[in-house]
Amino acid sequence: MTLSSPLLLIIGLLVMAGLAWAAVVTARRRAALLARAGVAVPAGRRPYLGVGLTIAGVGVLAIATAGPAAMVPVPRTAGTVILAIDVSNSMGADDVAPTRLAAAQRAARAFVAAQPENVDIGVVAFERGALTTARPDADHSVALKAIDRLKITGGTSLGTAITASLSAITGKQVTIGRDIGYWPSATIVMFSDGQNLGADVEPAAILAQRANVHIHTVGVGTTAGTTVKVDGYHLQTSLEQDTLTLIAQTTGGAYHPASDTARLDGIADTIDLRLTVSDEPLPLAGALIGLALVLLTAGAALTVLRSGRVI
Repeated sequence: MTLSSPLLLIIGLLVMAGLAWAAVVTARRRAALLARAGVAVPAGRRPYLGVGLTIAGVGVLAIATAGPAAMVPVPRTAGTVILAIDVSNSMGADDVAPTRLAAAQRAARAFVAAQPENVDIGVVAFERGALTTARPDADHSVALKAIDRLKITGGTSLGTAITASLSAITGKQVTIGRDIGYWPSATIVMFSDGQNLGADVEPAAILAQRANVHIHTVGVGTTAGTTVKVDGYHLQTSLEQDTLTLIAQTTGGAYHPASDTARLDGIADTIDLRLTVSDEPLPLAGALIGLALVLLTAGAALTVLRSGRVI
């Protein structure tokens, strides 16, 4: 059980202790006065039961005001989507306005906005290396903020993008040739112009395929291409659809041109949602307040019946 305001519990218990002390002192004085007057209390009589119930009610009320909550397992259906977004130098090209990266960010944000709450979304930014910028989370605002922070840097390694995305899905470092288990509830959506400087694209795609992780690729750019300035040099860059199509086909996904990003919403239908169990807080204050009212009412009623007055 957890408490949102432990200080209120301490204050309430101190009040209860004070009431209990006052009740004991009053009982002793009353017993002494009755003894001096020669009045005997009938055996088995409990004249202070009402006071005890009242004090117990105060104690329960003190616990209730502290905001208690019990952690209970709650089942829910959930899927996982990793948005792998290319941030290599070629994504700075302006053959897609205003730039390829900006277009990819726009499409990624639209995709996130279309997903239901039971889909956890993470973000992986990749160039020659890759970095998980947002772990899979049901709070989609985390993914949106990660998308907005992306900046152009470095070359491109699509194989590294795939293994980094698989690492984000499994929660552990993934390398080529390693058995990572079966993850049918996970999907990778890769936004890239398809240009690749690594040699491990196909092995990485096969690794995803064996784990039953579908990869949907989104081609950003034009086949005609344009030039982009890198370290003072003007380099020709164009959309390479063949590589992106190969990745998608190998893993059971689909290739989507950036001009057709509206169809990305349908990717959610390919996710096999799994049943997960997570601990969630169950507030107990309402039930405890109800119990406290019962105790206080019973205590007041017994006190009135036995003594003719409310203590």
